[in-house]
Amino acid sequence: MPLFETERLIARKLSHQDVPVLTAMLSDSEVMKFSVRGVCDEEATRKFVDWCLECYATHGIGPWALCEKESGNFIGFCGVGPELVGDVEEINLGYRLARRFWHQGYATEAVKGVLRYVFDQKHCESVVVIIEPEHTASVRVTEKVGFGDYTIREFHARPVRVYRMSCDDWALHNRVAEGL
Repeated sequence: MPLFETERLIARKLSHQDVPVLTAMLSDSEVMKFSVRGVCDEEATRKFVDWCLECYATHGIGPWALCEKESGNFIGFCGVGPELVGDVEEINLGYRLARRFWHQGYATEAVKGVLRYVFDQKHCESVVVIIEPEHTASVRVTEKVGFGDYTIREFHARPVRVYRMSCDDWALHNRVAEGL
């Protein structure tokens, strides 16, 4: 059952039926180059899906499966979930796309759809994005959708940028983007 749609994508909850296609994606070293956990085998992917199901049950949010409307193909996931940053639990946005879907605007489209959903439907107060500075593609997507200022923090023993967007920032960004 779809949670939300964008122009080309349908977002739904992940399930154990997604484990084979998700494992293929998460075992790709290029896809996982900037993951703090590295590549995932089937067992690690199953644990990730279990964590997503727990997030849905306890927080009403989590990483959601992304499927192309036209083909129905699973292309990856995008969503928000709880993440401990320092000693504070934050709502962290993250995504991964299978490599064959890179450079087609899907990441930006998915992130915008997730932000609209979590701010307008789930009423989250703020969302953070944690990115290694060298991950230039994700930095571009993050800044394109309206995240601006960031702080440098240590996360899993790596220096990262931590961007934050409030619900008010999102509303303002959309008014500006629409020329209002």
